[in-house]
Amino acid sequence: MLPIPSWCDPKAREERRKWKRIEKEAQHLTKLPSWDTPDNSLMLQGFEWHVPDDQGHWKRLQRSLVSLKSIGVDSIWIPPGCKAMNPSGNGYDIYDLYDLGEFDQKGSRSTKWGSKTELQSLASSARNLGIGICWDAVLNHKAGADYTERFSAVKVDPEDRSVEIFAAREIEGWVGFTFPGRDGIYSSMKYSWHHFSGVDWDEARKKNAIYRVASKRWSDDVAHEKGNYDYLMFADLDYSNLEVQKDVLRWGEWIGSQLPLWGMRLDASKHYSADFQKKFVNHVRATVGPQIFFVAEYWSGDVRVLMHYLQKMDCQLSLFDAPLVGRFSRISRTGEDLRKIFDDTLVGNKPAHAITLVMNHDTQPGQSLEAPIASFFKPLAYALILLRDKGQPCIFYGDLYGIRRGVKNPTTPSCGGKLPVLARARKLYAYGEQCDYFDQANCIGFVRYGNLHHPSGLACIMSNGGASQKRMYVGRSHAKERWTDILGWHPKTVVIDKKGYGIFPVFAMQVSVWVNSAAEGRESLREPFEENIYED
Repeated sequence: MLPIPSWCDPKAREERRKWKRIEKEAQHLTKLPSWDTPDNSLMLQGFEWHVPDDQGHWKRLQRSLVSLKSIGVDSIWIPPGCKAMNPSGNGYDIYDLYDLGEFDQKGSRSTKWGSKTELQSLASSARNLGIGICWDAVLNHKAGADYTERFSAVKVDPEDRSVEIFAAREIEGWVGFTFPGRDGIYSSMKYSWHHFSGVDWDEARKKNAIYRVASKRWSDDVAHEKGNYDYLMFADLDYSNLEVQKDVLRWGEWIGSQLPLWGMRLDASKHYSADFQKKFVNHVRATVGPQIFFVAEYWSGDVRVLMHYLQKMDCQLSLFDAPLVGRFSRISRTGEDLRKIFDDTLVGNKPAHAITLVMNHDTQPGQSLEAPIASFFKPLAYALILLRDKGQPCIFYGDLYGIRRGVKNPTTPSCGGKLPVLARARKLYAYGEQCDYFDQANCIGFVRYGNLHHPSGLACIMSNGGASQKRMYVGRSHAKERWTDILGWHPKTVVIDKKGYGIFPVFAMQVSVWVNSAAEGRESLREPFEENIYED
């Protein structure tokens, strides 16, 4: 039996149609909006959970600004800088919104991170370099009260807070806040049990449980997990109380007068009133500046829940893409289909509102929301958030610098130390239209064609299985160019043929990012990055 000629083989015909379609779609790049866009942005989460308790972190970040700018970082999410309940607190155990390390309270004048003067110096230096500061606003609760008060409360089921376990009775809770060290400076507001909806400790009986103030209801516009997820920890602020609203709105205006802020992160946003959050966002933009960026930490693996919250907030802010972190974790450990990496993620559904990330202080090893990611997969994940055209990426301090202090098993910088190279590749080459080659379960690729200001483009291929290769179209204008892997993990040189195609290889369980070896900026990829932030 004679072989079927390639010109009439259905598979061959389909393949030819595919390449013709790809070439046709790339013919009019100069007429598309992506041809002339601003330079890419990049956020850094500027801490991890175990940063040393030496009150030196603001100075540490300030020393690092120039090197961070060199890899394309133009905004830094800094840790909560308000006074915590003890000198070692990371700030999520917040005591006083109006103390940024200025007053002698809770055992120290400075916060764990440093003094207010050092914070202001960091923010000023960052602004001068064109780096925005994103403030971590912890508005759900207060901790470290100055005294206890007695009030009537109802014990509720911790797994379903709508269920009352015992009838109301008097308890003694840590709910009295007078901030004596600040003595009324900036705000005269004092807090008592009337300003809270719940606590988790009865001092009189030395009992730990979730207690709802008997005369209160949990907020309705919060997450529905555990029956009602208003209560998270410590003394839970009641945003139906107008005095609480007024004080926190005033603080939002005040913090903008103390620091040149670029944006704010709303911590624990699924645990307190979305209606108040919307009011807060509008107030800050009206009083501090309409350009203030907001991102909410609404940690849910269900993208439908995130979409509902965005709708509730009139899409006025962005969200961290928690479902994407979950997919990275699962696929890295199971070898599942890479083509499904963006299924049911925020970046796959609402990319304009998605802050993409690989890890943060809550998902890092040993933390409450730990999401383990196999070490081989970290570079793949970072390539997927840094080099593609959707989402706003945020890289993690613990991945950039390593997690070196306060842990049994210290880690070195992830991605084999190549995260700065991937970040620089975003800054230099990840522009223009994108063409995906998601055609194999364990090997995917994509091309960025480049644009007016960054014409070089790139080709990325990754595998969570065996070694592989892909034929990808980069454009006829690149004919005869010699492309190499900027990560240095694959030794081959790919010569682009006269039709604009290259066959790009990748080793097993790796990623390779291919760029013209003569492209502008290639030499800067080899510049050392100062990863020894602790100056060991």
